[in-house]
Amino acid sequence: MCIGCGLCQSITPDNKIKLVLQPDGFERPIANQNLTDADVDRVYRTCPSTTLRANNNASQNDLVWGSFEEIYLSFAVDPQIRHLGSTGGLLTALSLYLLETGLVDFILHARQHRLHASFGEATISRSREQVIDAAGSRYGPTATLINIDETIEDTLKANERFVFIGTPCDVTALRNYALESPTVDETCLAMMTMVCGGFMDTVSLSAFLSDLGIKATDVATIRYRGLGCPGDTVIRMKDGEERRFTYLDFWGEDDSVWGLPARCKICPDGIGEAADIAASDTWDGGSPTVASLDSDPGTNAALVRTERGKAIMDGAIKAGYLTRGDNLTPQDMSRFQPHQENKKRTLKARLDALRSAGQLTPETHDLRLAALDATLSDADRAREYEGTTRRIEQNRFSEPTPQPCAKRSKT
Repeated sequence: MCIGCGLCQSITPDNKIKLVLQPDGFERPIANQNLTDADVDRVYRTCPSTTLRANNNASQNDLVWGSFEEIYLSFAVDPQIRHLGSTGGLLTALSLYLLETGLVDFILHARQHRLHASFGEATISRSREQVIDAAGSRYGPTATLINIDETIEDTLKANERFVFIGTPCDVTALRNYALESPTVDETCLAMMTMVCGGFMDTVSLSAFLSDLGIKATDVATIRYRGLGCPGDTVIRMKDGEERRFTYLDFWGEDDSVWGLPARCKICPDGIGEAADIAASDTWDGGSPTVASLDSDPGTNAALVRTERGKAIMDGAIKAGYLTRGDNLTPQDMSRFQPHQENKKRTLKARLDALRSAGQLTPETHDLRLAALDATLSDADRAREYEGTTRRIEQNRFSEPTPQPCAKRSKT
């Protein structure tokens, strides 16, 4: 169930846990010293694969889309930022607004990994140039929280504030940690995320490259999307050659062929219910069309989930960083993200199958899984349960025991 966020390494004392790159391309935590019961309990309470919770105190609530203050269309006023971002530049423009108005001192988010082209890595941006350099989606493993305890400690000493941008799982992990440590809320002004369909597992990426005759070791950089909506996937080789592919070339036209880690397929919260603000794509049916690839200027849906998030969005709009468009409903969101609604409604059946097989499943709070399950027909529920059971029998929800090899540095 691990997503490789790195939180357990950061918050466990004395370097008892290290995130280690495995032969299958995933990063997994290794206990390199004996863990106490307190260590293990703390990891289980904070890990986003064992404990997930949602904000549930906003003014509006929806069975599928959860708690929110407002939902509306939005995009960056600056046409270059709008073009640069993954959809409409919403998170990039918000980052610039928060930095350039002095509301925060830095943004903690992700950029392309300096050593592994398909990975992302945690980075701190204190300038416009650094934010822009990190813009765009990362569809590979990213340990965004691997240094979070050290970052918070340094932030406290410097009397600074920051905003965190990560996947919904990363945000859940940081919310969990905030219940353990008040220093999180003392230093982190807000948490922002994207509505997330998952990332491409390393096996699927390797197969994609292999089909193109590309060796992974020859790849220097991968830009998954951006410079358009969604923009090309650009693979740059170490010899300078550049290969371009459309978003549909990379992901396909149907979510059934997405190469996702097993954890992403049973994710209780791909829609960012723990965040202050979540940014979404706005393609009808959940995917761009061939005709739209070169003509869509990019427009996000902003899911404003908290009063804090509302204040930030209102400020960015007033300051001229964001445009506010039409209001949206949860039904509009389900039209843009049908796979999210389907997963949310079917998730309890999938988790029930995992529990029946004796496998680890997350504990969820305020995510309405039982109520959503009640909307399914008996046939649909049985199909999801049996499909998950079949995948368990095929070892699709198992991994080799992590091995202590190729340790990464804490940088």
